[in-house]
Amino acid sequence: MTWGCIHSCRIMAYTDNPPETRTDAQLEYVVADLTRSEDIARLAQQIDDRFGGVDILVDNVGGLTASPGGFSVLTDEHWENALQFNLLTTIRLDRALLPKMLERKSGVIIHISSIAGKQPLWDVNMAYAAVKAALNSYSKSLASEVTSKGVRVLTISPGGVATAPMVQFIEQFAAAYGINTAETFEKLAMRFGGVPMGRMAEPEEVASLVGFLVSPAAAYLTGANYVIDGGALPVA
Repeated sequence: MTWGCIHSCRIMAYTDNPPETRTDAQLEYVVADLTRSEDIARLAQQIDDRFGGVDILVDNVGGLTASPGGFSVLTDEHWENALQFNLLTTIRLDRALLPKMLERKSGVIIHISSIAGKQPLWDVNMAYAAVKAALNSYSKSLASEVTSKGVRVLTISPGGVATAPMVQFIEQFAAAYGINTAETFEKLAMRFGGVPMGRMAEPEEVASLVGFLVSPAAAYLTGANYVIDGGALPVA
């Protein structure tokens, strides 16, 4: 998982080693465990020392941390992991990097959520969905607090996106139910009534929405949750 802080260049923080194929001179990589407060503090200090803060923060940490199943199979550890990974990490990143934005009275924060926060699937993502719903509420609250101080806060809720972790999840789900991956995607899509686009989003399509929302063209937008799901949700 990655998150990006954009200033005069981009800084990508990874929970693992950065891809060896990335050679763009405008990118810097920092390896950090973003579920650890001390790593976030170290990362924030490095950013502050190098750039004096950030103008744009994209909180893109998250993912399913539990196997399929409803409440009867979810342990305290499953719930705690979902909370740490999908909510508390975002809150800590904001807490570390937002103050400098407030000092400058300028900045944009994007929280990447999920349509699961609006329409959970109990046997697929109960803990994940519950925490993403909490993230949506936190995002709205934060926007209400800091927009008048010059910082916009927005949420993006993708549906299925063809990332490596999503493909891995579909493969695991397929194995658990004894079906192939194509049948699995169709099965999951039909739980939402189908995906009119007939496919998952490409990561670049979500990135394009991020690019618009952080741009001056979106200067009057804050506190909103933008769904990008190929039309899957019956009501956005």
